[in-house]
Amino acid sequence: MKLRPLKLGIWWSDGRPREPALSEVEGSSHAATPGSPPAGIKLGKHCAVAMALSMALAASSLGGQIVDRVVANVNGHVLLQSDWEQEVAFEALSNARDPDSFTLAERNAALNRLIDRELLREQVRPSQPAPAEQVAARVAEVRNEVRKEVCKLHPDCATDERWHATLQRYGLTESVLEKRLGDEIQLMKLVEDHLRRSIQIDQHAVESYYNEQLLPDMKRAGSRAVPLTEVSGRIKDLLAEQKMNELLTGWLASLRAGSHIWTPESSAGERNR
Repeated sequence: MKLRPLKLGIWWSDGRPREPALSEVEGSSHAATPGSPPAGIKLGKHCAVAMALSMALAASSLGGQIVDRVVANVNGHVLLQSDWEQEVAFEALSNARDPDSFTLAERNAALNRLIDRELLREQVRPSQPAPAEQVAARVAEVRNEVRKEVCKLHPDCATDERWHATLQRYGLTESVLEKRLGDEIQLMKLVEDHLRRSIQIDQHAVESYYNEQLLPDMKRAGSRAVPLTEVSGRIKDLLAEQKMNELLTGWLASLRAGSHIWTPESSAGERNR
């Protein structure tokens, strides 16, 4: 089956999506065992106070109307309704969808990706912004994908005015989009640096993939058999990326198990026990 990158809404450090290096090649069906992830985070005694304070701040009102509310607390860090709505808006924009078309399950999945990113941020602590050229390239890529859909309705889809109008329709601005994509690129660079130390792909693994996966696939497709020397580097990249996805899955599972994560749903579940 094809490699399935984790749907975290994050990209690799060079700004590329976490997709197989050989897009036309089927991935290995043998999953490797993830490495031992770091110990989870423990919640300090201040969390209950911080939670109460954050709830009070989030519920501060203008004329008695609540302007935001807490939707999750990750080891004392608050995620607000506005963060969640912006995440849904970004994912809707990236997929050329109406945010209102998202189901409850899809919205909850977006919230879980926010939580995952916060857990990763706690571990790698980004401090430097992503390179401007990488951010610009990702913005251009998103804009190009969105334009394909917008052009179906608007002949002037390529203009800056139409682009800004599209962002506004999603409740976004170009500066917000640039920050969102820049944060993802920088976070993933640090995560990649952390995990890559545990990844070793030897020549035997490359040859096994070539003989057991790639050659049979090419034969079934009626394609010319490509020599191993021509694809060895790409196979190694693909196997490394698969292994990194497996390690990231295990690391996130460990972080979640060792963290205090509060959501309204988890609170309701506790009360119903």
